[in-house]
Amino acid sequence: MARVLLVDDEPSMLFALKALLDTRGDEAVIARDATEALAALERVDAVVSDFAMPGMDGLELLGAIRERDESLPVVLLTAHGSERIAVQAIRNGAYEYVTKPFDIDEMSTVLDRALETRALRVQNRQLAAERLIGRRIIGQSPAMQELLGRVARLAPKDITVLVRGETGTGKEMIASLLHAQSRRAEGPLVQFNCAAIPSELAESELFGHVRGAFTGAAQARRGFFARADGGTLVLDEVGELPGTVQAKLLRALQDGEIQSVGSSRVERVDVRVVASTNRDLEADARAGRFRQDLYYRLAVVELWVPPLRERRGDIPALAAEFARRYAERFEVRDVRLTPPLVERLSRADWPGNVRQLENYVARRVALSRGGEIGLEACSPSPGVPPMAVEPAGEPESASDDSLSLREHLDALERSLLTRTLAATSGNQSEAARRLGISRSALIDRMHKYGLSS
Repeated sequence: MARVLLVDDEPSMLFALKALLDTRGDEAVIARDATEALAALERVDAVVSDFAMPGMDGLELLGAIRERDESLPVVLLTAHGSERIAVQAIRNGAYEYVTKPFDIDEMSTVLDRALETRALRVQNRQLAAERLIGRRIIGQSPAMQELLGRVARLAPKDITVLVRGETGTGKEMIASLLHAQSRRAEGPLVQFNCAAIPSELAESELFGHVRGAFTGAAQARRGFFARADGGTLVLDEVGELPGTVQAKLLRALQDGEIQSVGSSRVERVDVRVVASTNRDLEADARAGRFRQDLYYRLAVVELWVPPLRERRGDIPALAAEFARRYAERFEVRDVRLTPPLVERLSRADWPGNVRQLENYVARRVALSRGGEIGLEACSPSPGVPPMAVEPAGEPESASDDSLSLREHLDALERSLLTRTLAATSGNQSEAARRLGISRSALIDRMHKYGLSS
């Protein structure tokens, strides 16, 4: 079902257009002037607008829409004999024009083509984004399709976005997509983990410092904001940002100005901020644990990334992609996950979400010799605790993180051997030298993990 925005000041025309959409099974979003139309753009797939309207006319509305989302097709309704205006509209970016009174079949055909064009534009933009971020975007479940659609519509709009979701759901990927599909895609994408920096260093890391600003500041350093100038700054786990830094972040968001630690000079930057968190920042703001004014600046639009248990239909494709990716990285040939294993994975509860699934598949691939990986991957080996890949709602015998030390070490050793052999172009003697073992020991380990030169 498509959502089509209808813009006209004539109730009878809106009624006729809505009736057409109803027969097609599409949803109509009604706007009686350009102001209402611009407020309703976020979640529509096409626009049908009258040309002659009080205030902003259809041509001006077309320009405003294209500034916000060039991929959104706009069909203009023009009076009979207004071909000159129609040609001008096409030159300005309108998808098509239809004369009034419109023919039902003609309008339906135009809508079909416009919606197909919209889908292709979104798909092409997603493919370009995949190339930029270096990974496939997997999400055919309704929840992910809704999210990816919102990302595609929000990306061209230069506004601050707060991405929320449980740990491991893929918030970083959504933030990267917002950058990759924006007009800033050619600029830098800079990520700052607010939880990984000690509170006393957070201000310096974000905004930079001058030489001698504090003990140990032997030279000046540009902060993350300055590095992101012209691009996007992703603030991971923004809820962990120290309170002393929140005021400076608010100023940067409000005025586009930053000030390095120890400097009196104010510097202007052009940065789009995308923040992510697994916390309820609104509740934190109400409780005084996070600045309320900063929360409202960050959450101009909020996106919720669904947990994996709410998008089980994506698990088979995710597992297959992870198997392909890690087979390539670990140089394991012809890796395939058997249908029974995939079915078990799809029924399992993944408290660590996509990240936990990825780590599970990576370990299975690292410990395999290639070929099929089946349900035996879930079964315990002698002396090794069983892996918990149980259906949702059933008791789990052990956590997915309850691997034995031996399994962790085997996976690490195999990865190290693979990287070293690749770095030495398969030269076993040189690889053994770098690893600090004998060539015979290297060969034994290669046989153990099914590796070749």
